[in-house]
Amino acid sequence: MQQLRTIILAAGKGTRMKSQTPKVLHHVCGRPLIDYVLDIAGAAGSLKTCVVLGHQIEKVKEHLSSDIEIVLQAQLLGTADAVRCAQKFFTDYDGDILLLCGDTPLLRRETVRNLIQRHRKTKADVTFLTAVVEDSRGYGRVIRDENGRAIAIREENDAAGIEKTIKEINVGVYCFRSRTLFTALTKVKKNSRKGEFYLTDVIEILTAEGRRVETAATPDAAEGRGVNTRVDLAVCHAMIRQRILEDVMLSGVTIVDPSTTHIDADVKIGQDTIIRPFTVIEHDVRVGGHCVIGPFARLRPGTRIKDFVEIGNFAEISRTVIGEKTLMKHFGFLGDARVGSAVNIGAGTVTANFDGHTKSETTILDGAFIGSDSVLVAPVKVGKKAMTGAGSVVTRGQVVPDGRIVVGVPARILEKKNDK
Repeated sequence: MQQLRTIILAAGKGTRMKSQTPKVLHHVCGRPLIDYVLDIAGAAGSLKTCVVLGHQIEKVKEHLSSDIEIVLQAQLLGTADAVRCAQKFFTDYDGDILLLCGDTPLLRRETVRNLIQRHRKTKADVTFLTAVVEDSRGYGRVIRDENGRAIAIREENDAAGIEKTIKEINVGVYCFRSRTLFTALTKVKKNSRKGEFYLTDVIEILTAEGRRVETAATPDAAEGRGVNTRVDLAVCHAMIRQRILEDVMLSGVTIVDPSTTHIDADVKIGQDTIIRPFTVIEHDVRVGGHCVIGPFARLRPGTRIKDFVEIGNFAEISRTVIGEKTLMKHFGFLGDARVGSAVNIGAGTVTANFDGHTKSETTILDGAFIGSDSVLVAPVKVGKKAMTGAGSVVTRGQVVPDGRIVVGVPARILEKKNDK
């Protein structure tokens, strides 16, 4: 079985982002850019992934898992130099190397798999991904000979004459034979205009040596779109958001108005749930089946919603577990709460979970009824089938016993006749 390892190039400064955050850590639909690329490597079957870093290396390193190899490109001398920096991890390796850029979240797994399959089927020394675009400005053009074979990649600054009219571009995804790659890198010369070593020059070097160079085309040129500016970030966000919504709907979820609905990348939603307009569901949220969410609802990270739950308009929920058949049909806030089954959360209910120093938990057990405009100052506990009267303020540390009613500010247990 042929082995595969991956090198991800993520050393650039990203100066056009105008940000103190490393470019590859900017988020798209709840995930950093580089996470999308790491997923591609994993889906391709990569046994080891090496990330080349330079600018703000410590910030990116903190985000990456311990099984990722980190390489420092001390001087940002171009993509060929960046790959050379990773060579120490491939000294005794003779398999294939997948080369990706850390700022390309739109790549599809199947596209990269097809590239690798073509590379191995043709027994090529290198196979790289191409696309045809209407406007090729800013991209490296694919130069082909009279027989249609790719023989070079000409970068924008070096393209001349008819080369500038070529519409087939290099997407920036490669599959190399390991030893072929590192041997060719020793022959790459510094570009006189940019003062950098271009990885793309390897294609012309291999062609001149009679090596086999192959290409694989993607019909969707957007897959290779990198993020260099906040405008690019917004475009990628919109495209990934659309993919997410389509996947969610195809899984059996109704989204009434996709144009006003935002769902992050790792959200899971059960079948036959309905998402109404202007709903925002952020990362690390799980929603069960047969629920109704929205309109104008916001589910924040850490939220877990069981089956047959209704969350209505202007409701915000954060780091909260909600049991089956619970209703929160009107505006309110639940944060750091554990809510049981068949609970009614009245309009205007707030769990006051933060005291300025720490966040505390609210527990509401099965069948409880929380009256409108109740404020639960955490930590508090509302027992099974207990009730809070409208406008009640349940103060910190209070426990409402099972089946009892509390009313007032501060809330006090309402006496029963047999309590006297």
